[in-house]
Amino acid sequence: MAKKLNILRNDSWLEPYAPAIEGRHADVERKLNELTADTNGSLVDFANAYEYFGLHHLDDGSWVFREYAPNATSIWLTGTFSDWKNDERYRLESIGGGVWEIKLPAEALHDGDLFKMFVQWDGGCGERIPAYARRVVQDEQTKIFSAQVYAPEHQYQFKVKKFRPDTKPLLIYECHIGMAQQEEKVGSYDEFRTKVLPRIAADGYNAIQIMAIQEHPYYGSFGYHVSSFYAASSRFGTPDELKHLIDDAHSMGIAVIMDIVHSHAVKNEVEGLGRLDGSYDLYFYGDGRREHPAWDSLLFDYGKNSVLHFLLSNCKFWMEEYKFDGFRFDGVTSMLYYDHGLGKAFGGYGDYYDGNQDTNAITYLTLANLLIHDVNPDAITIAEEMSGMPGLAVKFRDGGIGFDYRMAMGVPDYWIKMIKEKRDEDWHPTSIFWELTNRRADEKTISYCESHDQALVGDKTIIFRLIDKEMYWHMMVDDDNYTVERGVALHKMIRLVTLATINGGYLNFMGNEFGHPEWIDFPREGNGWSYKYARRQWDLVDREDLKYKYLNAFDNAMVETVSGCYDFQSLPVDKLYEKDDDQVLAFRRGDLIFVFNWSPNRSFTDYGFLAPAGEYEVILDSDSKIFGGFGSIDDSVHHFTMPDPLFTPSGKGWLKLYLPARTAQVLRMVRKRTAPGHAKVSKDTKDSKETKDVKDTEKSKSTKSKKRTVK
Repeated sequence: MAKKLNILRNDSWLEPYAPAIEGRHADVERKLNELTADTNGSLVDFANAYEYFGLHHLDDGSWVFREYAPNATSIWLTGTFSDWKNDERYRLESIGGGVWEIKLPAEALHDGDLFKMFVQWDGGCGERIPAYARRVVQDEQTKIFSAQVYAPEHQYQFKVKKFRPDTKPLLIYECHIGMAQQEEKVGSYDEFRTKVLPRIAADGYNAIQIMAIQEHPYYGSFGYHVSSFYAASSRFGTPDELKHLIDDAHSMGIAVIMDIVHSHAVKNEVEGLGRLDGSYDLYFYGDGRREHPAWDSLLFDYGKNSVLHFLLSNCKFWMEEYKFDGFRFDGVTSMLYYDHGLGKAFGGYGDYYDGNQDTNAITYLTLANLLIHDVNPDAITIAEEMSGMPGLAVKFRDGGIGFDYRMAMGVPDYWIKMIKEKRDEDWHPTSIFWELTNRRADEKTISYCESHDQALVGDKTIIFRLIDKEMYWHMMVDDDNYTVERGVALHKMIRLVTLATINGGYLNFMGNEFGHPEWIDFPREGNGWSYKYARRQWDLVDREDLKYKYLNAFDNAMVETVSGCYDFQSLPVDKLYEKDDDQVLAFRRGDLIFVFNWSPNRSFTDYGFLAPAGEYEVILDSDSKIFGGFGSIDDSVHHFTMPDPLFTPSGKGWLKLYLPARTAQVLRMVRKRTAPGHAKVSKDTKDSKETKDVKDTEKSKSTKSKKRTVK
């Protein structure tokens, strides 16, 4: 009798769907055996397509080029070396199995030469960029893309030979190379390496997740309409410059995760894979499933071994060639379901096992995770998935698909809903705590308040939803404005409670740590091809006269607080207290206690709740003046729990604190109480009233400066 999978042992509600779960597990095992029959069971050795196909410069100086194009009848290499003509010296030979090949002497090609394939098939012909091209460039005048020979005399050599990511916890800084600079232009790998990486390191993040690395024809697609899967985008520089960036990141202790797109591909035929050999189904479905109904793109046929060979090899390529530490897989929900999860609520387990699941895609994703962790056991894999399919972030051996983490995509949606639809008085701690901790016990998540998605045109970042147009006029440090004060306070609290409740990792999109204003809008016809909103205004956080520095300082402090607690993400989240009427929430993780008062207008003196008996110190206070707060408490005062005979046997006592309105505190246990008895209780209040209003509304409406601070 087969051993029961752990995913079924851990969740009895999945038992009715055991046949489906066991079936997909068996599908992967069968496909794995099939693919590795000629490699002694090694998936790593199977995923070597890029070492065979494409252009290769051999040790003796000669060249070999191969392409998989079974529908082609003739293929030529054409380029600057042949004056873009079909020269018979550059005609490929069919060597069987759909493979075309040409061997060329050393003098035939040179570094920098541009080239394409000219492909003929029954009924047509056309120029094509090779599927395995490792460098693709665009002509500035004609805007035409071509593959390019990349064989510099001196190639970059990695200095960090072995890097091991720090995932305890994983703190991700999501970024885009092109829009990472202050100037209104496309930024480069080198500029990011020298100007932005030091900021990230100083901010305390231990990983970057880079978008838009795979070559894409349209800059405004954010890199999600990929054309050349093996080419690092030349918009930002050369392959060696990307390698240098990754190497420097590793030297700073920063892991580098690639936002990889294997869920779909651009429809372009000349630049992309759409009709590489004239057929419609070389890499994609040839029927009604070929086009994504919402994304205007093409869908891979994961049932074909040749497609699996292409995509699995692509994963290995980026890890071996560039030393990426892992991947965030984009569009996983779209891959899992035949209907791509569009318009479906996923209200119960039955929705995950109703026959709508794409078993071929699930098999591919599982194989990809197996391969990635075979190549590098310390690799990081993250699924961008919104349906909540069970087992996505469970290891294959336990019956899952094998990702290390899944994106907690409901969390940013929750915060947007709260800000848009709830009065401040209706922000209930029970709702906040439940939303942030409601997850599968056997799956790790990446929690986040906002990613790039929440900053695109048509949406708003959290800070812009909270402050909106007031950001333009009232972000000077000496300007008292109620809307700004409220926004700054809530921005800090939202980010802290989200980070404090993680069970895996935390993600921030670049600039949001200091409340970057406005939105992201790439150059397009509709905005006059402007780069105004496709950049980051670092000068805002660098200026001493603006409040952005306060938000950045708080983000640094909260990241440092969590980073300083080893394996923080694995510590139990122990709820100590919640009361919706008062809008107070308190929970504990290890020796840290997190306390939030969400009330917009009520502060509490000597507010008590039960906590492990001992002495505590305040290590983070969102209301501190260094974070743009009012400095309502004395952070130097230690707090002692008061014994209670009813709770002494449990090791708990009453912890009483001053809780200013709309603030958060983090306390750390300094000394644990080992024997019952009274201890000194210190009051840290500057205002002994039971409740007090926050700053007078009329006063806060006054403006000391109307200087526009966002350009």
